[in-house]
Amino acid sequence: MGAWFRWTELRIFLEVNMKKLVIAAALTAAASTASAGNLAEPIVEPPVIVEQAESSSSGILLPLLLLVLVGAAVASN
Repeated sequence: MGAWFRWTELRIFLEVNMKKLVIAAALTAAASTASAGNLAEPIVEPPVIVEQAESSSSGILLPLLLLVLVGAAVASN
């Protein structure tokens, strides 16, 4: 009868502790979901727009080339 008493005592001990463990886990889960997140607005940084820079000599290159060609044509006559 001693072994049966020990098994019954162990079963009761586990039932009581498992109930406490389940309650503690449920309270922890409820507390963690209640405090998750933030009420402040999220900070969204503006997108970076990359524009291609133009060369400052692009507007003068063609007239200079044309002037050189005209000068070469005049010099050859």
